[in-house]
Amino acid sequence: MSGRAAEPPPPEATLRRWEREQAQLRAGVVEEDTEEWQKDSHFAGLERVGGVDLSYIKGDDTGACASLVVLSYPALEVLYEDCRMVAVSAQYVAGFLAFREVPFLVEAVRRLQQEEPKLTPQVLLVDGNGLLHPRGFGVACHLGVLTDLPCIGVAKNLLQADGLVRDELHREQIRSLQREGDTFPLTGTSGRVLGMADIRSREYIRKQLCSPVEVISSGPERKKEAELDD
Repeated sequence: MSGRAAEPPPPEATLRRWEREQAQLRAGVVEEDTEEWQKDSHFAGLERVGGVDLSYIKGDDTGACASLVVLSYPALEVLYEDCRMVAVSAQYVAGFLAFREVPFLVEAVRRLQQEEPKLTPQVLLVDGNGLLHPRGFGVACHLGVLTDLPCIGVAKNLLQADGLVRDELHREQIRSLQREGDTFPLTGTSGRVLGMADIRSREYIRKQLCSPVEVISSGPERKKEAELDD
């Protein structure tokens, strides 16, 4: 935590403007598979996978490192790296993480497309949620619409929306994930599947919550836990 006094929340007018922008951009989300590689069980044709994140300096909630890395697939060799220190000015507000982080991630994608267009990823993994969001438009959706790239939100904690809660049933389902490939759907009370809970591997036992969006199918410190759920 920073030693500075807590900042007052953004004005109500700012939050309403952000809500309107989310609603407008939400119309650009494409939930169906549109790429041929998405329709193949082995992802034939998928050659480049990207990942983006903002990592904050310990004790400073405004200094961060914005990173974009592109790997080959399936070899997972690094093809491209872009890591730059940025000054974050927008305050974190639950449900509006995109307004704090997405501008820097869009800039990183634009630089890649200008400098090495042939290395543009075919899909981006985003630290945050996609459809699993109070207004169905998390940070991964936001980035996907603005860059016109397929994005998948990957969060570490369950965002409690559409009736999804961290109750005993959910915890039991998490405990049932034992082997690579084990999953269960995150289905809201609306009946929509908003994501999947899975386990990455037996060596890296971290339960991840993957929230699909746009197209379905050491250094700076990690951001605060509260900021991992948008």
